[in-house]
Amino acid sequence: MSHRTQASFWKKNQRAMAPWLFLAPGMIMFLIYVIYPICQSVWISFYEWDGLGPKTWIGGQNYVDLLDDDSFYTSLKNNIIWLVLYLLAIPAGLAVALLLNQTVTGIRLYKSLFFFPFVISQVVVGLIFTWFYAPDFGLLPNIIKGLTGSEVAVLADERYATLGIIAAGLWPQTAYCMILYLTGLNNISSEQVEAARMDNASGWSMLWNIIIPQLRPATFIALVVTVIGALRSFDLVSIMTAGGPYGSTRVLSYFMYEQSLSEYGTAMGYGAAIAVVLFAIMLVFISLFIVRMLSQERNS
Repeated sequence: MSHRTQASFWKKNQRAMAPWLFLAPGMIMFLIYVIYPICQSVWISFYEWDGLGPKTWIGGQNYVDLLDDDSFYTSLKNNIIWLVLYLLAIPAGLAVALLLNQTVTGIRLYKSLFFFPFVISQVVVGLIFTWFYAPDFGLLPNIIKGLTGSEVAVLADERYATLGIIAAGLWPQTAYCMILYLTGLNNISSEQVEAARMDNASGWSMLWNIIIPQLRPATFIALVVTVIGALRSFDLVSIMTAGGPYGSTRVLSYFMYEQSLSEYGTAMGYGAAIAVVLFAIMLVFISLFIVRMLSQERNS
């Protein structure tokens, strides 16, 4: 093909090819660092492998063993608890955003204080709440002791440990949802609000019929991020309890780490099977969100 022919081809197809050229670097990175590792994890899950020696093909045996493992069901149950309770961050974030969406003296300082949990590391959050729950000097046990006369070791009690970790996770997650809703509140149509006020709408009626419908994009993002955060919860579990007491606070991501990447974990194939199950659960939720988003765009 001559230089003139190439120039003519590019001129004719410039509009069609330009977007793909801009997308190409990102797509290549996505294939290398996301798609390829996912495919490799699925492939490894069909092997027995210690991470160093030769792989032994065992087919779906890792998945069969997983279904007979009580630790898997404990981890799955805890992930469901995380998923249900973590969604409280969305209405809590909306409530804080509505509170902070005011024009009063010092509101920027208040916004910064509420924003602070989101910018600090999950490790720091875990340590703060570990001290908060500490039986000897923690604030919460001392308050409970003052009210009831008895101490409660939250992170050492199987009944409360998972709930205590989720409460720690809700602190920064609520801050993130608050940021999304504050951005959404700044983009609300003032004309619709004024028209509603002329129709004597106020309070809950204004919030439910005028404000919340315009916050759907922010709610969608908050829902997706919160669900993904609940399903991949690892940092706080690792820092606060390391899966204890007696494995009662394990989640799927930490269970995978224990089996394949921890100091005593050498079952890479088994860990890959856990990762595949976790990925499948995430994929179901993400697919539902995407389908719902596309249907809303078509109807709008």
